[in-house]
Amino acid sequence: MIQKGLKGIVATETSISHIDGENGELFYRGFGIRDIAEGYSFEEAAYLLWFGYYPDASQLALLKEQLKANRELPVCVKEIIDRLPLNMDLMSVIRTALSAEGGNGEYGWKPKVSQAIRLTALVPTVIGYRKCQLDGNNFCPPRHDLDHVENYLFMLNGKVPIAAHIEALEAYMILTLEHGMNASTFSARVTASSESDMVSAITSAVGTMKGPLHGGAPSGVIELMDEIALVGDAEAVIREKILQGEKLMGFGHRVYKTHDPRAMALKTKLLKLAGEDEWLDLAMTVEDTAVKILAELKPGRSLYTNVEFYAAAIMKAINMDTELFTPTFTASRIVGWTAHVLEQAENNTIYRPQAKYIGTFK
Repeated sequence: MIQKGLKGIVATETSISHIDGENGELFYRGFGIRDIAEGYSFEEAAYLLWFGYYPDASQLALLKEQLKANRELPVCVKEIIDRLPLNMDLMSVIRTALSAEGGNGEYGWKPKVSQAIRLTALVPTVIGYRKCQLDGNNFCPPRHDLDHVENYLFMLNGKVPIAAHIEALEAYMILTLEHGMNASTFSARVTASSESDMVSAITSAVGTMKGPLHGGAPSGVIELMDEIALVGDAEAVIREKILQGEKLMGFGHRVYKTHDPRAMALKTKLLKLAGEDEWLDLAMTVEDTAVKILAELKPGRSLYTNVEFYAAAIMKAINMDTELFTPTFTASRIVGWTAHVLEQAENNTIYRPQAKYIGTFK
């Protein structure tokens, strides 16, 4: 029996994460995602995925210093970005910049955690450098007194962000670090299974993330919130869309049959920031209204907000252009990709599925 897209096929064993779609649970290394997002920083969550346990104070300090030390773009990478066409999409820029980084002779088999840390540190700088270039602004070099997420926002906007925006984006990035054997992670593991280098595996993942069926920006959610803000009546807008048969963007998930735990964790975080940003407040109002109407008009469907819904609210709140949504997703998911590459290398077997021939014989 053929399973197109390998849906439901178990291709490997992993101790990195576990998704329980029926019960709406996501675990990193056995720890529930809600607790991680609530009580730990980006750096601590990344350490957990790379090493399998939380860092102590000295280990955390060392990781932060390693990330800061690897933020600067090599001159050759800057020169390559400078020469790229201005109409090249940002995901292609990231892919090209990482390929250039991989040409320095320091990457090979087997992959190392130090390489994972370096690539994670570089991606936000690539995004910030290119954004400033496109905007015609001088690039704000990374600051070594700022932690990972705060520094990313600083490079994008040229100023230190407010605390509410840092907390909201950090929660989002923690919740999107890793999500099992999705398409981009599978791409990374397939490339690594040939004993290729870490950079090659990650550029494979970036190329996969670029596809709109995987890393597409939640622009539909932004459009919904903009319309509700303009009309001023969430219930009227949502009810009309459902009655007209339109898909309500940001609700429902192909894996989670109940609440998306990442959305729930983001909501918990945003509730603590209530009143600090109008868009975050609007998102919570829209969710409550939509879930009530969906339960009324589509009983038994169990349609709840997914992580894209609150991701869109966060991106809107911090005034992030839609072109930056998927690159920002990439800046977080690179932690999961690199963790999987490291795991693949520890017990490697090359991936070699078969295909059923349906052509004719001449």
